[in-house]
Amino acid sequence: MHPVERLRHVARATGAPQDLVVAETARALGAFAHDPQGLVTACRRMVSRQPRSGALVWLCARVLTAGDPPGEIRAALRDLDADRTAAALAAALPDDASVVVLGWPETAAAALPRRGDLEVLVVDVSSEGSGLVRRLAHADVDAVDVPVAGLGAAVAEADLVLLEAAIVSPEEFLAPSGSRAAASVARTAGVPVWLVAGVGRLLPRRMWEPLRSRIVSAEPWDDDDEVVPLELVDRIVGPTGPLEVAEALRRTDCPVAPELFKGDIL
Repeated sequence: MHPVERLRHVARATGAPQDLVVAETARALGAFAHDPQGLVTACRRMVSRQPRSGALVWLCARVLTAGDPPGEIRAALRDLDADRTAAALAAALPDDASVVVLGWPETAAAALPRRGDLEVLVVDVSSEGSGLVRRLAHADVDAVDVPVAGLGAAVAEADLVLLEAAIVSPEEFLAPSGSRAAASVARTAGVPVWLVAGVGRLLPRRMWEPLRSRIVSAEPWDDDDEVVPLELVDRIVGPTGPLEVAEALRRTDCPVAPELFKGDIL
């Protein structure tokens, strides 16, 4: 497949797991590694099509600011392959806990089957919860399919709320719609909230702000994702496990690449 066509194919893969999209993008960008202008254009195109993927922005920013783009692409792929966030989350979850998740969070869904002692309350946002319940049941995990209307009641009865972020900035994060309600109920009920954010999800403010303006629509109640204040989170779970929010933010490693946002390329 021609590199441009491969990029277009990847850009359209909105339903695919994000780490897979990022890995495929990295391989496609390799064809432009010795063409600086083509590399910038390709990265802008991908970010324009997939602005909700923090890991994709992280990859493109790393490649555009690197002195050795091919080497940086290989390094980013190694970092993604070495991401231990799912394993760290599975090890850190409290014993015999009742845990709330929303929809089908990719990293949490990889962690939960490793823990047979949990009760998982899966809120069926975006009509994805039922599929995760079946997967967890197949792995002998006690899972309950919770309708969206039961989100508040489920959170109030749980021991822990797990949210998963596509992007984390210094003050807020992007997560599936319903996350803000879940975190707010948890705060009033005294239930801790852990935010799962694997490799590449933490972005500096200067990389987040131009994305935010593209992501949040004029009618945000209709959006699949929403922006949530980080002050509603107790811990951020990354490759080393749950950390205090301020400590976790110190592992932000995405460079600032303003050239990514100089006009949309569709």
